[in-house]
Amino acid sequence: MSVMQRARAVPGTGIDSGSGKPVRKSRKRGSLVDGRRPGFLTYGILLAFLIGSAYPLWWSAVMGSRSNEALGLDWPPLLPGGNFWTNAAEVFDTVPFWKALGNSILISGTITVSVVLFSTLAGYAFAKLKFRGNGILMVAVIATMAIPTQLGIIPLFMVMQRLGWTGEVGAVIVPSLVTAFGVFFMRQYLVDTIPDELIESARMDGANMIKTFWHVALPAARPAMAILSLFTFMMAWTDFMWPLLVLGSSNPTLQTALSQLQSARYVDYSVVLTGAVLATIPLLILFVLAGKQLISGIMQGAVKG
Repeated sequence: MSVMQRARAVPGTGIDSGSGKPVRKSRKRGSLVDGRRPGFLTYGILLAFLIGSAYPLWWSAVMGSRSNEALGLDWPPLLPGGNFWTNAAEVFDTVPFWKALGNSILISGTITVSVVLFSTLAGYAFAKLKFRGNGILMVAVIATMAIPTQLGIIPLFMVMQRLGWTGEVGAVIVPSLVTAFGVFFMRQYLVDTIPDELIESARMDGANMIKTFWHVALPAARPAMAILSLFTFMMAWTDFMWPLLVLGSSNPTLQTALSQLQSARYVDYSVVLTGAVLATIPLLILFVLAGKQLISGIMQGAVKG
């Protein structure tokens, strides 16, 4: 059996690695696999969480489509008004919106690809490769997560200043090319997903380290990679403090550009909320396009083994 055929025989797929026949799994009484649907209480709780999560965004969209006077009403309106595009035009005229949007897409996209690639490689090495100091190095990686990010901002800014990178998007991208959380997340996922026997079989078939990773580890890691990419993109997209310090107002990201809407003495909150909604739309589009892969990845990780 080839490497690709063995790679498909991963635990959790319901297929026996020896015979290739489906394996029956026992079903517990009272679980969803028995056909019992959730009751009204479950749907009620989910609906309450959905409304509570979506209401702030809806309220921002409603207020952003009205004038600033609507915020002073005793009962704020629940339906959008007709001033959204007027407020959006004011956002475009006040801040360099399109330049900031391009910077945010470039920074978030580059960081996401880099973090997912390097985290998957490092996670596979920590999970399946036997080398001296494996456990100590993993503990050191996890220990870096306990250090607050704010403690490293001043020395990191001094380094970027000496390199002459201040004001450049590279100063935001390079320090975030890999994260300790990404390495830890991929390591925890791969350590149980890929059996050691599968890797040994690939090596017996003549596959080197790169081919083993590409044909065995990478297909098994795709659900976790999808989850990590979504969360990494979201964190990079909403990052505010470090881009504000190192980029300034001359070459801003979308989040730092929108902060300029409230720099005047009089703050038009309807315009500020319109900018917040415009900055959220790309994230919503991303979650709509990648939501199916995200859910499938969570479900595969929940039922593996």
